[in-house]
Parts: sequence; C-alpha cells; structure tokens
Amino acid sequence: MLKNNTLKEEYPPGDFAIWIIIYVELITFGLLFIGYVVSRRENVQLFNDSQLMVSQTSGFINTLILITSSYFVVKAVHGIKNMTKESSKESSIAASKWLLSAIVFGVAFLIIKLSEFSHIFGQGITLSTNKFFMFYIFLTVFHFMHVALGTIILFNIYKKTKMQGYSGDDCGGMETGASYWHMVDLLWIVLFPLVYIIK
Repeated sequence: MLKNNTLKEEYPPGDFAIWIIIYVELITFGLLFIGYVVSRRENVQLFNDSQLMVSQTSGFINTLILITSSYFVVKAVHGIKNMTKESSKESSIAASKWLLSAIVFGVAFLIIKLSEFSHIFGQGITLSTNKFFMFYIFLTVFHFMHVALGTIILFNIYKKTKMQGYSGDDCGGMETGASYWHMVDLLWIVLFPLVYIIK
C-alpha cells in the first residue's frame, strides 16, 4: 500500500482540470513577459526611468510574503497527507492553522499591493502613460486578481480542513487549491525581478 501511495504522488497533485488552467495561465503570463522584454529592448531608457517610480521595497516584501505563504500551504498539505486515524483531529487543527497563516499572508500581499497602486494612480499614472506602465499596471493588476482568487480558495480549503473534511486518502481538493497557490507564487517570482529589478 505504501508503494502504491508513493507512485500516486509522482503524478501532478490535485484535480487534472486545475493543471489545464495552470498551463493556460502560465502560457498567458509567459506571452506577456515576452512582450514586456521585447518592448523593454526597444525603450531601455524609458523603462529604466519609469522603474524608479515603483517601490522595489514593496515588491521585495511581497515576494517574501508569497514564498512564506507557499511554505505554509506545503506544511498544511503534508500534515493532512501524513495523518493517521488516531491523529486526524490534531492533524486537521494543525493544517488549518497553517492555512490560516497562508491566508493572512495572502491578505497582507493584497493590502501592500493596494497601497502601491494607490501611490501610482495618485500620481496620475495610467495604462496610457507609457509602455512600461502599461505592462506594469496590466501585469500587476492581473496577478493581484489571481492572488485574490487564490486567497478565497485557501479560505474555503481552510473551512473544510477545520471541519476535518480531508484525510490522507482524500485530500485532492486541498492539493488542487495548493497547486493554484503555488502557481500564483511562481508567477510573482518571475514578475518581481522582471518588472521591478532588471535594468
């Protein structure tokens, strides 16, 4: 039985449909990233000057927040998958606490991002200001929406986990949500240095 479980874990976790969504999202963002790079090569000075107006500190803090939140989600999934019948209640409580921590970090990301948007839009910057800000606003707002959706998904998983709705043999829903959250994290890890750092 242990060998069969090990073999199952080699396949992508969660529902197959989420992986179709993840691949589509990765391709979409990938094309946007390519578009950004091409436009940047044609307007290097414009992009460098415009980059000075966005907060690298906020971007770096949000990077740490998302990486940490992904770690919390991993701990939650690991706890549920390795629970026993005897430890089901304790494992569910521990996993729900990890998920709640991930949710708090997700909300923190959103709050910091809203503050950043408020600063940018408060200066009269819009999609039509220049090519850098067209990409910056579109990419970061698009990603913001993904984080918001991911946080809602985590909250629903948290509620079910708190009610001991998952077990080691039945945690596909949790793995599905976790896979989406890790995608959100991965996209930001690419987006942050590309838009905020690289000159």
